[in-house]
Amino acid sequence: MIRHLVLFKLNEGVSRDEPRAIAGAKAFEELGGQVAELTSWECAWNISDRPIAYDFAINSAVADRDALQRYADHPAHQAAVAQWREFATWVIADYEF
Repeated sequence: MIRHLVLFKLNEGVSRDEPRAIAGAKAFEELGGQVAELTSWECAWNISDRPIAYDFAINSAVADRDALQRYADHPAHQAAVAQWREFATWVIADYEF
């Protein structure tokens, strides 16, 4: 199994209550039910007010590297990522467990 973690940081001046951020979060919330390769899917806004905290997180799992690539290439994933490119940056970690 591979754990796929993503942490998003909203760009300067962008707030989570803006329509584009709301739409981006909704796109990822719906993604879990659209990609067969995902064996688990969680995403949510951060609740910590620590200055080093990121704003939005995805915690998911897939069976193997091929499944991870199919997830990354999936049209629904690509569409959600395209939305976030407009207002955020992110970091990713993928590890086997």
